[in-house]
Amino acid sequence: MKILAIETSCDETAVALVKFTEKNNKIAYDSIGEIVHSQSSEHSQYGGVVPSIAKREHQKILPIIIKNLLRETNTLKKSSPIPISDTIREICTQMPEIIDFLEKHIVGTRPKDLHAIAVTQGPGLAPALWVGVNVARVLALLWNVPIIPVNHMEGHIVSAVMNSTHVLSPQYPVVALLVSGGHTELVLANQQQEYKKLGQTLDDAAGEAFDKTARLLGLPYPGGPEIAKLAQHARNSGLKPIAPLPRPMLQDQSLNFSYAGLKTAVRTQCDKQKNLSNNEKSALAMEFENAIVETLVEKTRRAINQYAPKSVVVGGGVSANKHLRQSIKTLLNQYPESNLYLSNPNYATDNALMIAVSGYMHRHSTADPKKLQAKANLSFPY
Repeated sequence: MKILAIETSCDETAVALVKFTEKNNKIAYDSIGEIVHSQSSEHSQYGGVVPSIAKREHQKILPIIIKNLLRETNTLKKSSPIPISDTIREICTQMPEIIDFLEKHIVGTRPKDLHAIAVTQGPGLAPALWVGVNVARVLALLWNVPIIPVNHMEGHIVSAVMNSTHVLSPQYPVVALLVSGGHTELVLANQQQEYKKLGQTLDDAAGEAFDKTARLLGLPYPGGPEIAKLAQHARNSGLKPIAPLPRPMLQDQSLNFSYAGLKTAVRTQCDKQKNLSNNEKSALAMEFENAIVETLVEKTRRAINQYAPKSVVVGGGVSANKHLRQSIKTLLNQYPESNLYLSNPNYATDNALMIAVSGYMHRHSTADPKKLQAKANLSFPY
């Protein structure tokens, strides 16, 4: 089975063409082609993602990378022109770029052996999601192939159980820690595709807190890698924190998170100590990173104690953070009955490969392309 996947939930525009085979209930995949375009430079001056800019860039870039992917993978073959229906034109009312793309590159072709299109339905930024969803709808209608809506957060779970060729089979129950720019949550899966949310952030997500703190320290966007660099410098240099920062909600027995107050505490320190030196910034970054990681690890510990999972999965963009990865590994050493699955850092951030794999797992749950909707607040269960 061959799937074209589209991901536009935030500020990465991504597509992938993936071939799947299955033998003895083991899913093997071959990534025929992948393209990820980051919008970091467009959002950097704002210190975070601006939804209207994300939408504009997706509309501009998505047709280009789909065209490039299909061309590079020799996926299209010539055919008699396919008329663009009134339904397709209505879907593209606010996206003239897509009609132009269809007329120039698609209408006189058909894909070879394409069996489905998988697309991120949510959660994410609504304006960004709608671009990917509408393009997927248009192509599904034009080519008469099924469309599979995918939960972006399930994609991050799946990314943690993918090696270079196969989808691994974690033992259930599974506890998943999902940490990204827009989401921080703990999820329980008692069996494949059966999810229950255990806890979530009540305000800022961990990745969002990284970006906002980086902006306070005068660091470029995206802030997570920049904070991590300074924090590692502080550890290597033996620097001490210039002030203690709170560990939000550690006294709260729920599995929820909160990071808005931590960000405010950093702002308070920046206001107290103007013109921080590089070492002072590094020390503050280290204390901030420690606070984030300690809360993530402690809440995960509580989830393990409560639900006794046989597998623990960690995914999302922040799962690429080295300090978090090492701390989670140290935690799981205390629970030898639980296997740890960490996302490959190359696939921790948003990408279309994880959407393709998740789409394959839901290949029997197709949607009507005329009715499919983007769902910015899509959650578990779904």
